Amino acid sequence: MKAKQSELSQMQRERLAFLELRAFFMGELRRGDIESRFGIKPAAASRDLSVYRELAAANLDYDPVSRCYRPTSTFKPVFSFHHERVLSWLLQGFGDGLDLGLKQAAPCEGPGNLVKPDLEVLAAVTRALCSKKALKVSYLSLSSGQKRREIVPVALADNGLRWHVRAYDRDKQRFGDFVLTRIAKAQEIDGDVQERELLGADEQWARIVDLELVPHPGVTWPKAVEADYGMTDGSLRIKSRAALAGYVLRRWSIDSSPDHRLDASSHHLWLANPQTLYGVESAALAPGYASSDAATA
Repeated sequence: MKAKQSELSQMQRERLAFLELRAFFMGELRRGDIESRFGIKPAAASRDLSVYRELAAANLDYDPVSRCYRPTSTFKPVFSFHHERVLSWLLQGFGDGLDLGLKQAAPCEGPGNLVKPDLEVLAAVTRALCSKKALKVSYLSLSSGQKRREIVPVALADNGLRWHVRAYDRDKQRFGDFVLTRIAKAQEIDGDVQERELLGADEQWARIVDLELVPHPGVTWPKAVEADYGMTDGSLRIKSRAALAGYVLRRWSIDSSPDHRLDASSHHLWLANPQTLYGVESAALAPGYASSDAATA
């Protein structure tokens, strides 16, 4: 008798949703993944796999060489995954991506997210990232419009407003950022990628910069800003990858000019060491930053 989702217990639905999530977005699933995630015995994990294959017989193929299950070309999710939960799972490594319909413990609201990447595209990107494969994508750029590009995804990043994939751009022969919502189509390319196209070769990703943040000198009551950010001795020191530093400074509206020239009413923080951004490609995004200013600061 074929299994029905409505007949499953909540715990089993959670495990099957995790099973599907991992296969869809990571491109592979092993019985051990279920065992370690939920602390269950091998026999129970095997039963979950059997039940899932009853629910969606055409979704998974077994790869005898790698000894894992992989999503088929006709894969269609059985469960409804919410964007926020999937992205949270990818970013923080917990949760199963499934909305179980549980009530909130207390009223809680946030500003929301206007940007929701297509989950089919996101899954194609994450599978390529995990398997170290290249993608042929249709990408819509602000500067050049829609073009076909070949990229090698190496990391995902959340800049606070939208998600992008860090990838090697074979056309420009360098690493860059591609906004997920601007990718219309993504198709995996057969063949191996080169070491120079992988994350280990991305110098901007590997480089860590120290950012010293202080209350903007134009703020009337700097102690209020110190309290907002839990500063010690009037400053807050954070570390960021060079590839993401500009996004961090822009997200928090941090005045990155050497002479703190920006309006303090909209920039409560000032980057006290703008020289740390020398050679940081993403610094162009930082409010008030200019490479020539920082170089002579």
